[in-house]
Amino acid sequence: MVVGARAAGAATALLLGRLGHNVVLVDRALFPADTVSTHQIARTGVVALHRWGLLSAVLASGAPAIRQIEFNAAGREPVTRRVKDRAGVDLLVAPRRYVLDTLVAEAAARAGVHMRLGVVVSGVRRDDTGRVVGVIGRDRAGSTVRIDARFVVGADGLGSRVARSVAAPVTEYRGNDGAVQYAYFAGLDWPGIELFIADRAIAGVFPTHDGEACVWVCAPSVDTRAARRCAASRTEAFLTQLHHAAPGLAARLRAGRRTSPVAGMLRAPNQVRLAHGPGWALVGDAGYHRDAVTGYGISDAYRDAELLAVVLDRALCGASDDHTALAAYQHRRDRALRGVFELTCSMAAYPPVPEFVELQKRLGRAIEVEAAELADRPVPGERELVCA
Repeated sequence: MVVGARAAGAATALLLGRLGHNVVLVDRALFPADTVSTHQIARTGVVALHRWGLLSAVLASGAPAIRQIEFNAAGREPVTRRVKDRAGVDLLVAPRRYVLDTLVAEAAARAGVHMRLGVVVSGVRRDDTGRVVGVIGRDRAGSTVRIDARFVVGADGLGSRVARSVAAPVTEYRGNDGAVQYAYFAGLDWPGIELFIADRAIAGVFPTHDGEACVWVCAPSVDTRAARRCAASRTEAFLTQLHHAAPGLAARLRAGRRTSPVAGMLRAPNQVRLAHGPGWALVGDAGYHRDAVTGYGISDAYRDAELLAVVLDRALCGASDDHTALAAYQHRRDRALRGVFELTCSMAAYPPVPEFVELQKRLGRAIEVEAAELADRPVPGERELVCA
């Protein structure tokens, strides 16, 4: 039973379905549906989509292949780099979430996963020993829904009801002092990803569907709140912060048109939760959340979906007892997240520009290492991992 059909949940369900298991995937939304996300996928996440045979579908949906990144730092000359061919991919991509999540969820359905949309899960159910044995909730008609499961996976985001219901503690908390705001713009040429580093801010451009781009600004929450207090509207505050971080980009946008309201998050916690217990596990933002400044949320979700699917497969096949399998997931997840998590926390403190630039370089190297490690693993669903 997987609660939440976004990045982590749909991917976990997909892989378990391909491994031959009986999976129910539920979500409160009716797909296609959008969610708050700047949605550029780092190389690790693109490698995951390629491994699962879904990258071609993402590109066929109209998401442009991104092969160029331009770096702009205050007081320095712009640097443009091509996306190198590594770990089996030579591009990045930033598909809209209502497209991406639907594609992965539909792939899960094709793998035999039973998908139930419009179901709001209110909590878990336990047996007499305290083990989680299913969930309870309501469908869109208001009828009670009870689903039994050997394992319940909470992939229902930062405000996870599964995490609250099992009282999963936060084991590491590193503050929530960062904010992100974004909007979509059209009518301009978007040659690739653009990053702009300024004092106490970073802004960027991610080309996406229909000739649009996601234009975003990350900054300390205190600065974003101050900008909103001084502005007549959320849009005015966003444009003010964008002008501070990337005045040239802000000027260019006047020749285009904004096609969406401004969205975002004023406080983005950096935290890690306990990821498992008797009969349950957490994946994606439900178990681990980080500031948007490093743009790594989707890649984290896909990586951890693979880690969790592999250990659940072992438990369901009888190759490992439940506790040992889930403890292995916790250990591997915590080890895998550490490098980017530390860099995220450091960047979310918005050090002086030279230090921020160095952190950005370290982030790039860490992503390349993680992508290469992922590419070297067996793909869940292939012969090495199928039950004997």
